[in-house]
Amino acid sequence: MTPGRTKITVPDALADGSKLQGVSATALWTLRNRAVEASRPDALIEDPWAIRLYEAISYDWDKFGQPSQSHALRARAFDKAVSTYLKRHPVATVVALGEGLQTTYWRLGRKDADWITVDLDPVIDLRAELLPKEPGMSALRMSALDREWLDHVDADHGVFICAEGLFMYLSRAEIVALIADCAKRFPGGQMIFDSIHPEFSERTMQGVKMSDRYTMPPMPFSLTVSQALRLRHEIPGVIRARDVMMPPGRGRMWKLRSLRPYASSPWVRNERPSITLLTFAGRPAHESR
Repeated sequence: MTPGRTKITVPDALADGSKLQGVSATALWTLRNRAVEASRPDALIEDPWAIRLYEAISYDWDKFGQPSQSHALRARAFDKAVSTYLKRHPVATVVALGEGLQTTYWRLGRKDADWITVDLDPVIDLRAELLPKEPGMSALRMSALDREWLDHVDADHGVFICAEGLFMYLSRAEIVALIADCAKRFPGGQMIFDSIHPEFSERTMQGVKMSDRYTMPPMPFSLTVSQALRLRHEIPGVIRARDVMMPPGRGRMWKLRSLRPYASSPWVRNERPSITLLTFAGRPAHESR
């Protein structure tokens, strides 16, 4: 990996990344891509904790194929959405569903917001082993589909829900029901999630090999941008759906994807992956008094 801009300390004993299996292992894929990007002299993201995790985990990283800037750009788009909400609701609760090895909390530097990680045991264990404990952070060992996590969220000052790199592995029925439950429980809250294109979803159901040692998990859920924007008419409690653009990347195509007039044109919009920001009806409890 190209020497990065952030000096890190690598622990003597590396953590075993092979403890993550199935969909959970995709957390290692996205981590590798962010860390490699953050280590470039012309990095598109500043993510020192991603670099540290990458250096601290023993794993067959090359099985994920060539690194891509896509996950770093996606992370920056999510960062901006979270930051915008926290500017209006500084002590809101952020819930990161299926957070994996994301390091959003440290990139944002928002120590005054409560941050709840929801993920499965192996992921939570690896995060606890390698990431620092923070006063405002807590972790819930459960599936994002387990509604028990909703009872742990203080909604009085606003709630922002991140589902980065998660929904494509679930079914449409599961996702619609989850969004509706969140909208009902967290008035005035927001949720951001990303989707893959339907054609790519179909390919993953047949098996997409990233190398001779790794095949992508099936991704049954997909949305075009137009389909995502219609969710405000289809899910109770959702009053707004907005298409979120990724920031500019390297190369002509990555720059074009960030230009709204081009990327929102009818012949392009529904051919690209989407990031969608949903707004729930109502106002946080402290604003309703």
